[in-house]
Amino acid sequence: MVLRTAAALAATTLIGAGAAAVAAGRYAGDAALKAGPGKPLPGEPRLTVHDVGAGTVTLGRTPAALRPGTYGLAGADLHAIVGPVVADVSHPHDRVVRRLESLARGLPRPGDHVWLTPQVHTGDPGEALGLDHRDVDVPGELGPLPAWFVPGSRDTWVITVHGLGTTREHPLNVLPVLHRQRLPVLDIAYRGDPGAPRPAHGIRHFGAGEWRDLDAAIRYAIRSGARRVVLHGWSTGATMALLAARDSALRDRISGLVLDAPLLDWPAALRALAAHRIPASLIPLAVRATEGRTGLGPGSLLAAADPARLTVPVLLVHGTDDTLAPPVHSRELAAARPELITLRTVRGAGHAGSWNAGPQGYEEALRRFLVPLM
Repeated sequence: MVLRTAAALAATTLIGAGAAAVAAGRYAGDAALKAGPGKPLPGEPRLTVHDVGAGTVTLGRTPAALRPGTYGLAGADLHAIVGPVVADVSHPHDRVVRRLESLARGLPRPGDHVWLTPQVHTGDPGEALGLDHRDVDVPGELGPLPAWFVPGSRDTWVITVHGLGTTREHPLNVLPVLHRQRLPVLDIAYRGDPGAPRPAHGIRHFGAGEWRDLDAAIRYAIRSGARRVVLHGWSTGATMALLAARDSALRDRISGLVLDAPLLDWPAALRALAAHRIPASLIPLAVRATEGRTGLGPGSLLAAADPARLTVPVLLVHGTDDTLAPPVHSRELAAARPELITLRTVRGAGHAGSWNAGPQGYEEALRRFLVPLM
């Protein structure tokens, strides 16, 4: 009797431990599957505000605070635009001074905990950039998808699609250069975004399900007068663009792809996100739990980047410091189809932050790529 009781207790303990491990795996997977805007992605370091001066903000010195370029500075009830590090201002060695370009919401105060985001602007194209635009609804698989349409005189449209941790405000970074080229732009929200339909169980699929909303945007553009479209995506949005170019019934109307930090190795991304939530020993459980919940195989998104399936020119941009989407896959893709793919590597850029690290170089590369496609 005593032995049976001990065995039952041991079994109960093992079952409880296993259930706890599975729960931890699901929790870690939610870091990516339910990642929403307005919060830093897991692993994005928080920065401490130490001082705010005339056109400057002083932050605690970390590798993130030293990133080159222009970023959004986000926090609770705060969104500002910060420029490059100011080198000629005296400050303690453990501090970094950056230019404070503008304030969209709130005011940074000493002691605030903030983070840098590649999403520089807030608001719609009119509020943020002074561009005329229309609010439109794209008929999607799950319901209407809100989008901004910025008109232009050409019959080639650019459809922009954001990625992890951002909203359709992220593509506002490149709207001015596209507008100068007189290209109409359709900047879409997709399932799971504010104002868009909620995906089943609130779970995202790293672009594998969401690409059908981009496909709906292509149909909308063609019905609205576009002769051809260029797809410009960041992160999971770039993955969606690849999937659309491969599987859309209207893929013959796609004339080019701009892929910024395509997320092709979702287990690697999940491991990077989960590492900040659970012990390393539980990360394989998170990957398996995510595979079960999404139906994605470990290499399913890499298959979207089959170089043999590419038929249109591609501008592929990737930052050297991207920890979520390993740049190695972009390098391999570019090496396989050098006649179609132009690879631009941006030193010091994090995930989907290549424009931020060097806006002028990014925009010039984008302009040169688009000219033959207009």
